Amino acid sequence: MPASSVSSSQAPATKQRARLLGVDAARGVSLLGMITLHSLYESDAAGNPTWSDTVFSGRAAAAFAVLAGVGVALATGRRRVRPADARSTVALLAVRALTIGAIGLLLGAADSMLNAVILAYLAVVFLLAIPLVFLPTWAVAAIGVTLLTAGPAGAHLLLPHLPQPELVNPTFAWLFDDPVGLVTELTLTGFYPSPAWLAYMSVGVVIGRLNLARARVAVTLLTGGTVLAVASGAASWLLLHRYHGLDRIWAAQPASGVSVERTNGLLKLGGNGNTPSSTWWWLAIDAPHTSTPLDLLGTTSTAVAVLGLLLLIGRLRHRVGRWLAGAILVPLAAAGSMTLTFYAAHVLFINSDDDTYSATTGCLVQLIAVVLIALAIRYTVGRGPLEAIVIVLATRGRRMASRRPAPVAGPVAGVEAAVTIPAQRSKATVTPSAARDAALPVNRPATTPAAPASPLRKMRMVRRRRHHLRRSTRHRARTGRSAAPR
Repeated sequence: MPASSVSSSQAPATKQRARLLGVDAARGVSLLGMITLHSLYESDAAGNPTWSDTVFSGRAAAAFAVLAGVGVALATGRRRVRPADARSTVALLAVRALTIGAIGLLLGAADSMLNAVILAYLAVVFLLAIPLVFLPTWAVAAIGVTLLTAGPAGAHLLLPHLPQPELVNPTFAWLFDDPVGLVTELTLTGFYPSPAWLAYMSVGVVIGRLNLARARVAVTLLTGGTVLAVASGAASWLLLHRYHGLDRIWAAQPASGVSVERTNGLLKLGGNGNTPSSTWWWLAIDAPHTSTPLDLLGTTSTAVAVLGLLLLIGRLRHRVGRWLAGAILVPLAAAGSMTLTFYAAHVLFINSDDDTYSATTGCLVQLIAVVLIALAIRYTVGRGPLEAIVIVLATRGRRMASRRPAPVAGPVAGVEAAVTIPAQRSKATVTPSAARDAALPVNRPATTPAAPASPLRKMRMVRRRRHHLRRSTRHRARTGRSAAPR
C-alpha cells in the first residue's frame, strides 16, 4: 500500500483516539472532583465554603450530566437518528438507563451519609433524553436554552403546590411503597430535578454532534465556556449587590418558612436542587445546586470550558507537549472511562467501616487508588465491571429490538416454493437469464398471496451471483482489464 494511503487512513483514527481521550479525561476530572467534594468538608468553622466546595460543588455533577449527553450523541453516531433505527436506539438507551437506575437504587439502600447519590436521578434524565436523539441539532439546542432560562421560572411557580421532598437516597423499597412520591422527587423536587439536568444533557448532545477532533471547535468550547462562566458570576453579583437583590431575599425571609441559618446556607453553600419561592429574587443567585438560570449557565459553561481545554491539550504536537499531554490525559481518561464503577465504589467506601482516615488522607487515598486501579484495568481487562454489565445488557436489548419476525410460509407458499425450486436441479441447466428470471415476481391471481422466497432459493441465487462474478473477474484479468471495485 502506498505511503499516502497509509497516512490518510491513520489520520482519522488518530483524531478519533484524541477526541475520545479528551472526552474520557473530562469525565475523569468530573469523577475525581466529586470524590474530592464528598471526602472533604464543605465549610469551615465560620460557615464559609472551603476551597473544595468552591471549586467542585455543583460543577462536578453538572459536568457529569453534560458529558453524559456527549456520550449519548457518540452512541448514536453523532447525528440525528433515522426512523428506521428507532427501535434499536430506544432499546439501547432505555436498557442503559434502567440498568444505571437499578444500580443507583441499590446504592441508595446502603447506610449512606451521602444523601445525594446521583445515579437514580441520572437514569430518569436518560429516559427523558431519548426523544432528543431523533431531533435535529437546532431543536435540541432550543430545548436546552428553554430549559436553562424558562425552566427555573416554571419550577418557582410549581414547587409550592408539590409535596415537600424527603431528600433521602431512593431505594427499591421506596419504589414499591410510594412509587408516585419517588417519581415526583426524582423528577421535580429532589436533589437533581429533571428539567435542570435535561438542560445539561441537551447541551451535551449538541456538543457531542460537533466535530470534536477540530482545533477550532475545542478553542470555541474553551473560550465560549470561560466567557459565559465569568459572565454568569458577574451577573449574579450585580443583581444581588448593585440592584439589592440580596436585600429583597432577606426581606422575604420571615414569610418564606426558611430559617435564618438555612437561608445563610443557601446563599453561601447552595441548595438541595431548588430555591424557596418567597421571592423571584432567589432566581438571581448562582449558588450550587439551586437550579437557577445563572447557576445552570455557570456550571454548564464550566463543564464546556474544561472539555475544550482537555481537547486542546490532546492536540499538543511538540515532543514535550505530547509527553505532558500523555501524563495529564491518560490517567484522567483511564478513570473517566470507568466512572460508574468508581463512583459506586466511592459511595460504598465512604459509608463503610473501612473509611477510618481523616478527611484529607481519605481523599488522597481514594484519588490515588482510583487512578492506579483505572490504569491497571484499562490496559488489562479494558473496562470496569459495572460498565461491562451496562454494555452487555444494552447491546442485548438493542439486538432484540432490531430483530424482525421471520415470515411464516402458508400452504400455498410452501407449494409454490416446491414447484419453483425442485429438489434436484443440475447446475449446467442454470443460465444467467434463468437466474434473473427466477428473481422476477410471478403473475398470480388477485386472490393468491405472494409467496416468500425459500431459504434454499436465496442461497442458490447468491451462489450463482458469486460464480458469475468470479468468472467475470478472471476474464478481465486475462484480457488485461482491471475489475471494478465492489
